[in-house]
Amino acid sequence: MALEKILVVGKDMETHQLLRPYTRELFAADEPKDAWNLLNSIDPHLILLDPHVPTAEVADFLSTACRRANTPPIVVVGHETIEEHADTYLRLGAFDCIRGKKDHNRIGHIIDRLKQIRLDGNFDARFFSSQCPSSVSIVGRSEATDRALRMIRVVARSTCNPVLIIGETGTGKELAAKAIHILRHGSNSAFVALNCAALTATLLESELFGHVKGSFTSADRDKAGLLELAGDGSIFLDEISEMPPDLQAKLLRVVQEKTFRRVGGTKDIECKATIIASSNQNLHKSVEEKRFRRDLYYRLSICPIVLSPLRSPDRSEDILLLAEYFLKNSTICPEKTGRIVGLTKLAQQSLLKHHWPGNVRELKNVIERAILLETGDKIAVDNLIIHPENGMESEVSSPLLGLKDFSLERAEKELVKRALQQAGWQKTRAAALLGITRATLYAKVKQYDIIEPDKDPEIVTV
Repeated sequence: MALEKILVVGKDMETHQLLRPYTRELFAADEPKDAWNLLNSIDPHLILLDPHVPTAEVADFLSTACRRANTPPIVVVGHETIEEHADTYLRLGAFDCIRGKKDHNRIGHIIDRLKQIRLDGNFDARFFSSQCPSSVSIVGRSEATDRALRMIRVVARSTCNPVLIIGETGTGKELAAKAIHILRHGSNSAFVALNCAALTATLLESELFGHVKGSFTSADRDKAGLLELAGDGSIFLDEISEMPPDLQAKLLRVVQEKTFRRVGGTKDIECKATIIASSNQNLHKSVEEKRFRRDLYYRLSICPIVLSPLRSPDRSEDILLLAEYFLKNSTICPEKTGRIVGLTKLAQQSLLKHHWPGNVRELKNVIERAILLETGDKIAVDNLIIHPENGMESEVSSPLLGLKDFSLERAEKELVKRALQQAGWQKTRAAALLGITRATLYAKVKQYDIIEPDKDPEIVTV
């Protein structure tokens, strides 16, 4: 991919040559002060500061850019010594930093990400922390999100292997794993994931290590395992706390020796992949309760990345930001794209009061249900339907309404009923409210057996 216009600030010709394959028009400004005069006239899609720009001037440029409206993303290219200033640049609002010649290959990934963001139309800096790498989309600007992103960067830049990610269900452990993978190996290398809780012990071992023909009854051919298929990329072992003890011992050998054998095999195979493990359990407690091997725990827990739940005081400010992001980027109801522009104040207050046991995943589901149900331009509180923690099937006393086992089908039925109620049970008007034809509405009414209260089922109101 390529961007239409890129503005390079500085006199480094090597940087100019580096960027030429990625843009149709390349503009140059010798000094940062000259760049401001060019911005309005050329409207670039990226500003890149080359290694010739002094550190103090880079900081001043970024600070000024933060105060200006509609400044394009800024990438700082430096020598290897940029490492000591990179975090400062990111805090000041840099989109990313290129750390010397060894990091030049990342410019293509950054350009691809910016191009995709422009195509999607969803780039909005307010959704992302200054710590968020350009190659990943982890939404949030809270202290907890900043802390997790800093640790992801630190671990990804190191040779730390294995990597452990700890967090409750729905906090984004796989997204964090992919961020580490992309930062360390790039987006073109293999990333394979395995849920340790989803398979029996026998199947899990075969999936992880592979097997040779005849090693068990149904092994009619040789099969490569995920450790082998990951190559020099990454393998993500989700919910490793659910791995059976005997398999934990075999994984420990892989971590220690960097080799493994297929089930039934005799040949050692080198493990080149980064092993990223996650758990929604307290592994230290699992060790004390003898449900997880102590030696494996200490092998995994070199520099753990901890993802805070949404209810944590230092992450609660991400709730409304995430809700707005999901609302803006949802594709669950294409005909409503752009029609729903936000949430009412009462709806916002309700989101902030909820405990969010399912974390980010639960919040996304709540917003998408609300999009299905909402007929106005703002999501109202009565359309925020969640699973109440006390398991009641009907309404609960919290500001949020809840239904147990709320499905997409039930959501559609509820939406059709509400449209009919709002239209006084006039089918033509209700169809217009829903943005569907009257024939489609009749089909939905029949499908869900929706009957107007106090009316004979055979009487149809047009």
